[in-house]
Amino acid sequence: MSSEKAKVAPKESLAYQYSGNHSTGWLGYVPARWLPYIQLARLSPPVGLFLIYIPHSFGLLYAAIRQRAEPFEVAYASLLLFGASFFVSNAIHIWNDLIDAPLDAKVERTRNRPIPRGAVSPSAALIFSGSQAVCAALFLPLLKGDVAKNTVLSAPGFLAWLYYPYAKRHTYWTQTVLGICLSWGIVVGAVALDVEPYSFQTGQVDIPLLLLFVASTLWTMLYDSVYGFQDLKDDVDAGIYSMAVLFRYNIKLVFWLIVVMIAAALGNMGHYAGMGILYYTISVGGTTAFLSLMVAYVDLRSSQSCWWWFSTGFWYAGGSIAGGLLSEYVTMIARAPGFE
Repeated sequence: MSSEKAKVAPKESLAYQYSGNHSTGWLGYVPARWLPYIQLARLSPPVGLFLIYIPHSFGLLYAAIRQRAEPFEVAYASLLLFGASFFVSNAIHIWNDLIDAPLDAKVERTRNRPIPRGAVSPSAALIFSGSQAVCAALFLPLLKGDVAKNTVLSAPGFLAWLYYPYAKRHTYWTQTVLGICLSWGIVVGAVALDVEPYSFQTGQVDIPLLLLFVASTLWTMLYDSVYGFQDLKDDVDAGIYSMAVLFRYNIKLVFWLIVVMIAAALGNMGHYAGMGILYYTISVGGTTAFLSLMVAYVDLRSSQSCWWWFSTGFWYAGGSIAGGLLSEYVTMIARAPGFE
C-alpha cells in the first residue's frame, strides 16, 4: 500500500462504522437526489431499525409468556411493532442528525453526514422526520387495547427521543438517556399484548417488566459507550458529553460493574416471572458471557475494534435475551393442552 493510500484507508473505514454517509451496495442504484434522505434515515445498513425493534421484541415476548398468548396473536403484534419500528427509527435518526449537525461537523466520522455536508437542508430534514413520526403513530390504533391508553404509554418514549440529542450537551450520562429511549420499546412491546407496566386499578408495578427495562437500559449504556470510544478524541475537543468521556481513564471497571448489574437484573427478572432453565441458560448466561467477552477483549484505542465489539455486543447479547424469552414461550406453547 502506498503512503497516500495508507493515510486514506483509516478515514475510509470510518464510513462503515455507522457514520450515516454510506453509498455502496444497493444505494448505488438509488437516484442521486434520494441518497441523502436514505442516509439520514440509516436504511443502509439497517442497524438502526433493529436497535429500535429488538427491545420491543423483549417486551412482546415477555407479555406473550405472561398472557399465554396464541402464536398468531404474537406474530401479528410482532409485525406491527416491526413496521412501527421502521418509521420510529427513521424519525429519530433524522431528528438526531438535525439537532447534532453542528457537533457532527466537528467529528471526523460524522462530518460528511447529509446535513453537515449541505446535501439536506434543516427544514427539509425536519419535515422528513415529522412525516416518519406521523407514520409511526398510525400503528398505535392497530395495537391491542385502548388507543388512548396505548398513546399515553408510548408518549414518554417519544418525549425521551425528543430530548436525547440535547443530552450530550447537558450530561455525561447520555448513554443512560439513550438506554431509556430504546428500552421504552419494552413497554410498548408489552402493551401490544395488553400488559401494562403499572396497574392504576391495583397500584402494582409489573416487577419483571421493570427489571427487563433496567437490564436493557444497562445493556445500552454498555454497548453505546464502546461505540462512543470511536470518537473519543473528537468528542473531548468538541465538548461533547458521554460516559466514554467521563470515564475514559478507567471505564473498563465501570463496564464490569454494568455486566454484573445486567446479570443481576436478568436473573431477578427470571425469578419474579417464574422462568425456566432455558431462560437462565440463554438469556442470563448467554448475555453475561458475550458481554464479558466484549469488555475483556475490546481495544478502546482502536476505532475498528470498538465498532466490531459494539456490533457484536448488540447482536449477540440482544439475541441471547430475545432467544431465552422465545425459548420459554415456545416451550410453554408446546406443553399447552391440545398442542399437536
